[in-house]
Amino acid sequence: MLWNCKPQARAFRYVGHKDVVTSVQFSPLGNLLASASRDRTVRLWIPDKRGKSSEFKAHTAPVRSVDFSADGQFLATASEDKSIKVWNMYRQRFLYSLYRHTHWVRCAKFSPDGRLIVSCSEDKTIKIWDTTNKQCVNNFSDSVGFANFVDFNPNGTCIASAGSDHTVKIWDIRVNKLLQHYQVHSGGVNCVSFHPSGNYIITASSDGTLKILDLLEGRLIYTLQGHTGPVFTVSFSKGGELFSSGGADTQVLLWRTNFDYLNCKDMIKRNLKRLHFDSSPHLVDIYPRTPHPHEGKIETVEINPKLEVIDLQTASPPVVDILSFDSTTTTDTTVRTLPDKGEEINRYFLNPSLLSPDCSPAALKKKTEDMSDLPSESQRSIPLAVTDALEHIMEQLNVLTQTVSILEQRLTLTEDKLKDCLENQQRLFNVIQQKS
Repeated sequence: MLWNCKPQARAFRYVGHKDVVTSVQFSPLGNLLASASRDRTVRLWIPDKRGKSSEFKAHTAPVRSVDFSADGQFLATASEDKSIKVWNMYRQRFLYSLYRHTHWVRCAKFSPDGRLIVSCSEDKTIKIWDTTNKQCVNNFSDSVGFANFVDFNPNGTCIASAGSDHTVKIWDIRVNKLLQHYQVHSGGVNCVSFHPSGNYIITASSDGTLKILDLLEGRLIYTLQGHTGPVFTVSFSKGGELFSSGGADTQVLLWRTNFDYLNCKDMIKRNLKRLHFDSSPHLVDIYPRTPHPHEGKIETVEINPKLEVIDLQTASPPVVDILSFDSTTTTDTTVRTLPDKGEEINRYFLNPSLLSPDCSPAALKKKTEDMSDLPSESQRSIPLAVTDALEHIMEQLNVLTQTVSILEQRLTLTEDKLKDCLENQQRLFNVIQQKS
């Protein structure tokens, strides 16, 4: 669902997945929306009133997370088939898979510079991957529980994990060390989100609360209550002045922070200057080096908005259902209900990566405005449906080729393991014979 809160609350519901939707994320420019589902597919949506989408099929089990790289050129997906897959958004094609996890992969995230991917799995490990050589370059393991969620801090020097063992952990990937260990929740932690400054982190837990941690001081500063059940997700806005949370109580809550407002572009520029894997630590990067288990003795501020804030929105905001068909079957979409012509909605966005480099924003805007003047399918020399079908066939052939290659690799590994087992069995048999 895509929410437009001004001037009045209205939701646009995009229908296309055949099972539970597990993850959604906007591209950096906001012109595309990626979604993952238990139907084993990933969809790429254009967030407008037509809701056209492309469907990616390569995973063999439910997909748990999606994440765009900072430049919007790549998409990482994590699945219960124990793999992470990376897709090229320029051609909207599958690139490669990352295999080292031995259980379901819960989450995969790009580093701010796009050179690394961090993933967490129910095999109780967190792995760091190099996107250049497609190898696992680091591994963090936990003997107690597994991480439900993992993400990089804004400058890419640390990662935070949300644990099923009720903990939040901050790791420094340059020195491979656990920097901070927070035990502030009474239930599993499902999600975390860094403030753009990197000084604060907010956590969402199954105990029904959100908590804000001060990473520089190493302490809990706010406990937020508002959801009546487990809180599954939380996210800061780009500037950090707002954050939103969603829970099992079917509510999405929008919160305003009292932190200093930060210009997201300035923050990105500042962090990119220091994005080097071997660079010396910056003052902002140096968090306390000792674990910080917190007990109830520490004084924190507890906020319950239900006691202080009146919900001014209607209980049932108008919902526009947009039924999208996969590009494999048709190029059009069926809209059950359209908003008024005068209503302000998200304008049509084209994928900038599919345009030539000389396309300026003005040209993009003009192209957007002139979309209604495009020739109809009957006026084209080649029907659009045929073109889309051929492109989809090429994409599927590429996916099949990659899949066959992966199966061959797996078969080779299986044969090697079987050979080792037979050799070990023969050695054991020889030892037994010698003893007898």
